[in-house]
Amino acid sequence: MLFSFSFLIPIFVGFVYEESSINIFISLMIGIFLVGCCSWVFTRKDGSDLSLSDGFIITVLFWLVLSLFGALPFYFLGFSFVDSLFESMSGITTTGATVFSGLDELDKSVLIYRQLLQWMGGMGLIVLAIAVMPLLGIGGGQLFKTQTPGAMSNQKLTPRITNTARALWLIYLGLTILCLSSYKLAGMSFFDSFAHALSTVSIGGFSTHDASIGFFNNINIEIVCMVFMILSAINFSLHYGLIYRKQFLKYFYDPELRFFLSILFVITAVVCISLFTLTDIANPLRYGIFQSVSIVTTTGFLTEEYSSWPTMVSFLLLLGAFMGACSGSVGGGIKSWRVLIIIKHGYMQIFKLIHPNSTNSIKIGRNPLQQNVTEALWAFFSIYVISFMVLLIAMLMTGLDFLTAFSAVGACLNNLGPGLGEVATNYSSLGVAAKSILSFAMILGRLEIFTLLVVLTPAFWQR
Repeated sequence: MLFSFSFLIPIFVGFVYEESSINIFISLMIGIFLVGCCSWVFTRKDGSDLSLSDGFIITVLFWLVLSLFGALPFYFLGFSFVDSLFESMSGITTTGATVFSGLDELDKSVLIYRQLLQWMGGMGLIVLAIAVMPLLGIGGGQLFKTQTPGAMSNQKLTPRITNTARALWLIYLGLTILCLSSYKLAGMSFFDSFAHALSTVSIGGFSTHDASIGFFNNINIEIVCMVFMILSAINFSLHYGLIYRKQFLKYFYDPELRFFLSILFVITAVVCISLFTLTDIANPLRYGIFQSVSIVTTTGFLTEEYSSWPTMVSFLLLLGAFMGACSGSVGGGIKSWRVLIIIKHGYMQIFKLIHPNSTNSIKIGRNPLQQNVTEALWAFFSIYVISFMVLLIAMLMTGLDFLTAFSAVGACLNNLGPGLGEVATNYSSLGVAAKSILSFAMILGRLEIFTLLVVLTPAFWQR
């Protein structure tokens, strides 16, 4: 029912620009709202509390069902079912991989709808449900735990989970308004400012133009975009500390943020130096910095096709997206805190080989890391690698070349968007099987692998 209300914005845009697609959005809004009403009517008397297992099921079904309903406008506009589901899944999971071309000619109501999908998916529709529907009661905590990745899953910013979710969404909304205003001041039209603010703060990467941010060719717009991509890639608990508790110094003392910015700086420096020495591209510093920030934060905006750059540079950027943003952010990837712990654990094992009798523990900042956290991390990393390899082999079986298959799986599993080879600009050339595999990869990456695989495990369904 809540999701159907999002159609009001494309309906309004359709009225303003007198577009024929408005009838589709009106019909679907009514239809989806009625489906939600029926679901509520038949279940409203069930007062049982939600268990952790229920939380996993509802989390997965939210993304699957809303992706399916979100695909309906595209389908009734004439796109195939697979393309419609791919585009909707890419939007809801904030991946930014698109099968659409000719965006500059599409109805503005359709364009703004694509952007809205990413914005709603950015912080998580389930967190929104918790913020505005406290009827979930104690079950809200279970839902929040399965939805929010990394350190945030064990951290309550406020005593009540509903207040936590509401605080996160207010921060998210505030960043969106600031981003919109900044884009407008930098020279964008109001429509483009609104549309790109939605996909920038959500780290989605959808644009209203085929050339993405490069369409504007405006360095001020690119600076605004980079600032808000980085802000959205930071753990939102740090933003909360600044806004609600005036803890500005937490940005400087947070080990994950320092690590993320350090890696981003190194990758940016290597990319810029490589572009300067290996290519004759104009403004290597400008394009190198923007694409490094866009790809490493898993946003996926483009000012230049980084796939046409030297292979070393393209793969370095793609590998940066594997690390991705910070935990508790709206970004994708493995997450910086996991990479940081893996490096620290590796160093500790090397140190133990040199000093076998030493007793050292891994610390993140001043806090020692518990053994079960390290074990869970390596389990996650193992499943991640296995999942990536299985998806890669499946993509190769569809007939794709290795470069396209590798980058497509990496871009979708890490919720990045643009890849290399045939998927450098869009995914329209792929077959039905490849698009279906990548749609699964998107939701697998968005739910941080375990949440989805747990539901697919037979033991999960045994009493």
